Amino acid sequence: MRIDVVTIFPDYLTPLDLSLVGKAREAGVLDLRVHDLRDWATDRHRTVDDTPYGGGAGMVMKPDVWGAALDDVIGSGASGSMPRLLVPTPSGRPFTQDVAHELAGEPWLVFACGRYEGIDARLVEDAATRLPVTELSLGDYVLNGGEVAALVVVEAVARLLPGVVGNPESLVEESHGADGLLEYPVYTKPPTWRGLDVPEVLLSGHHGNVARWRRDQALRRTAERRPDLVARLDPSALDARDREVLDAAGFPVPPPSVAD
Repeated sequence: MRIDVVTIFPDYLTPLDLSLVGKAREAGVLDLRVHDLRDWATDRHRTVDDTPYGGGAGMVMKPDVWGAALDDVIGSGASGSMPRLLVPTPSGRPFTQDVAHELAGEPWLVFACGRYEGIDARLVEDAATRLPVTELSLGDYVLNGGEVAALVVVEAVARLLPGVVGNPESLVEESHGADGLLEYPVYTKPPTWRGLDVPEVLLSGHHGNVARWRRDQALRRTAERRPDLVARLDPSALDARDREVLDAAGFPVPPPSVAD
């Protein structure tokens, strides 16, 4: 996969040299390129913003500078190939694990990291005539710029690429995985620490009981912390024990015959 990030703060992306993402870059699994937007500014001050039409506070990033940058980045790809443009913005589509899986299937992503009051709206309007564009939001809050969001999305997507995470099972069992549940609590040695014991079932060596305990814990944790996720569960994918656990947690699920 190739990922390009255009920003006025290239150094903000240096954490992507670390950990699994950094190793993926070294191994050639991920081709990550960071570009300084100011390289496309045409005045001696390398200006990338201007005052907003209609008045108001703050500054707006200029479409001509951004347009030139994206034209060059897109033009550097293989003949006929077009990326998906990602624009981090509080008004965008919520970024979820499902979206991360969707983006992991793309061969090429380009991030346009805005600052100030954002990027002139005509940039997205123009780009959408040539390539797929997705505006993404990390959540219902405002950051100073799109770089933090780019870091989050790149890591979430990169770890889904084949060969990046050592044990693929880690991707199946983690929070927001394929089953739609939060991850169960995890433990390691020593078995007793500050008077707190590891649950006995995890020391039993009985794989079936361990799997059931983890499933129960994931259901309880999700019901307690993210009831919205419980509401999205497919009733037909729940067994009798799942229903019992959810019922005890205050989320009764009708049997399949009734749910259907």
